[in-house]
Amino acid sequence: MYIVVQGDDPGFDIFVNGHALARNEDALEKLAEKLGVKPLLEFFSADQNSMALLLEEGAGDPEWAKTLPPPQWFTPEDGLISICTLLDFLRSSATALGNETAAVVGELDEFERVLRKTAARRMRWQLAVSWK
Repeated sequence: MYIVVQGDDPGFDIFVNGHALARNEDALEKLAEKLGVKPLLEFFSADQNSMALLLEEGAGDPEWAKTLPPPQWFTPEDGLISICTLLDFLRSSATALGNETAAVVGELDEFERVLRKTAARRMRWQLAVSWK
């Protein structure tokens, strides 16, 4: 999982390591629902080029990809609600995700940093995924 900021060059580093988040997506989705916030994958959006790359990686169904809505962009504040809520819970429950908790917290910290910069510049974002 990684962040895409709307526009060609947001003017800051948007790199995030989302490997632990991807490995734990099912548990994080359930946790987000339990905590009353949007699961991270609800911020996923892709254009036709992104979907073509995912299909090349062996993810998804070509027929399903044809029915995608236009790419959606989200406010960073919406994403920060989910990320900060998850962070607060995981910091107080260090074993919630077993030995993955620390890695997930580190990656959520990276997501928070990027979304705060995105908010400061009044830009929008979306979550993207890669199966490589």
